[in-house]
Amino acid sequence: MASNDRLITDKEKEDEIYTQDGTVDHLGNPANKNKTGTWKACPFILGNECSERLAYYGLSSNLVLFFKNRMGQHSAIASKSVADWSGTCYFTPLIGAFLADAYLGRYWTIASFSIIYVIGMTLLALSASIPGIEPTCNEEVENCHATVTQNAVAFLALYLIALGTGGIKPCVSSFGADQFDDADEAEKEKKGSFFNWFYFSVNIGALVAISVIVWIQVNVGWGLGFAIPAAAMAIAVVFFFSGTRLYRQQKPGGSPLTRIFQVVVASLRKHKVEVPDDKRLLYEVEVEADAEFAVVGSRKLDHTSGLSFLDKAAVVEVSDDGKDTVNPWRLCTVTQVEELKAILRLLPVWATGIIFATVYGQMSTYYVLQGETMDTHLGPSFEIPPASLGIFDTLSVLFWVPVYDRLIVPIASKITGNRRGLTQLQRMGIGLFISIFSVFFAGVLELIRLRIVQKHNHKAEGDIIPISVLWQVPQYFIIGCAEVFTFIGQLEFFYGQAPHAMRTVCSALSLLTVAFGQYVSSLLVTIVTKITTRNGSPGWLPDNLNIGKLHYFFGLLSVLSFINFVAFLWVAKFYKYKRTLGTLR
Repeated sequence: MASNDRLITDKEKEDEIYTQDGTVDHLGNPANKNKTGTWKACPFILGNECSERLAYYGLSSNLVLFFKNRMGQHSAIASKSVADWSGTCYFTPLIGAFLADAYLGRYWTIASFSIIYVIGMTLLALSASIPGIEPTCNEEVENCHATVTQNAVAFLALYLIALGTGGIKPCVSSFGADQFDDADEAEKEKKGSFFNWFYFSVNIGALVAISVIVWIQVNVGWGLGFAIPAAAMAIAVVFFFSGTRLYRQQKPGGSPLTRIFQVVVASLRKHKVEVPDDKRLLYEVEVEADAEFAVVGSRKLDHTSGLSFLDKAAVVEVSDDGKDTVNPWRLCTVTQVEELKAILRLLPVWATGIIFATVYGQMSTYYVLQGETMDTHLGPSFEIPPASLGIFDTLSVLFWVPVYDRLIVPIASKITGNRRGLTQLQRMGIGLFISIFSVFFAGVLELIRLRIVQKHNHKAEGDIIPISVLWQVPQYFIIGCAEVFTFIGQLEFFYGQAPHAMRTVCSALSLLTVAFGQYVSSLLVTIVTKITTRNGSPGWLPDNLNIGKLHYFFGLLSVLSFINFVAFLWVAKFYKYKRTLGTLR
């Protein structure tokens, strides 16, 4: 009896010293709670993210004008080029996420892809400053054009950056969340705040990029304007490696796609098998988790109703019973089945983020092109670059993050009884609703601008309309508010609802909405241009917006956003949150 008491006491002491979620330190030993993780490690992760986002937004915010004014592309083509590249930046995270969850782990995925990122940023800076690969220009900026070689170098650099960012985007937020032990209620409580302050650090980097780097690109030169983001990315790498000894790392759990396909194959093999009414008869690992079935430290998932065909994969047949080894392509655990169910249930919620991302993407395309036609002077001597209006999106985020975390959450928690104030789905829905008004306001402003064009007969390309570009501030501020609700809600939702073995992949899913949003934007521009330019008409989106109908395009996005919001309400109504049981160890 005394021996058992001592064993229990030793186990309790071990639980107090080491994390219970399977994380290890940089040497591969169980992570010590007192020496690793929590807010001790987070400053290095947040510093890395801040610098990396400074680099990214320092490049992407003004890219449409680089394509138009330096590469010699037409407005619609420049908008499509930006949308396609941005979409790729948010598509490649699937590659990074798969490698992180299956083989490399989040730490080494971030480290290796950061090197590719730095190489791409450096090559882009060189392509904008070295004669021969720099776009050829006369004295007038409008006369710039790029040769085939110059285009090839610039796009090679851009898509190296897209690949590099694919290994960072899905991993950093999840890696930061890994610093908080889910099995420790005190640490788990802090995780929600981490996502808020993670997004806050993103926008600190964006603030510097949009306010300083964009101004340098327009007023000093693209070479220096791209060199500074390259240096910022190098600093991000230094930040990341500096915190190595403090990090908690989750070991990769093998290919998540293999686990998914095993359930599909096993359920198809047993398509004629009846699922027992007593779900306790379904197969599950009881004590020791085999590596084929679960990631060390991950949580068992409770059986849920729905998608019952997949339950067939966990039905134990006579041929399965009594064997020393289990064929995972014939018999899967309940947890493994529920992992696939969780992914499938996430997809409808995921899909409703695409139109939001399409609206969000207008900040780097048609919001900038709209601002270029307006009066950008602030006083007699200072001129604000149109892309710098994005600073008001950033300021909005920096304003709303602490307001949400410190004011809205406490008030809402008293009303709803939820310790986080709002559920993740409620938070996302509010953001989707708010986003409608950003693009709606942009459309109203464009209608007013065109009326001034008609009144003063400023229809020539390049004519500056006597309306201040600061009238764009509300549409940027509104989308920033929507971001705080939707994007941060998505980060927390996809991380929290993801199976432990697939958390990085599911974080990549939230980023993939941005990729598809950019592709949808590109597709809409193509369709609208083709339809509206028939019979010699300039269409809605000509190079010269003074003879176009950009407000119709913004109106179309407003309608799509409203329909998307209604669809989200329907999807959210039927969503079932996952339920975890004991820890698999």
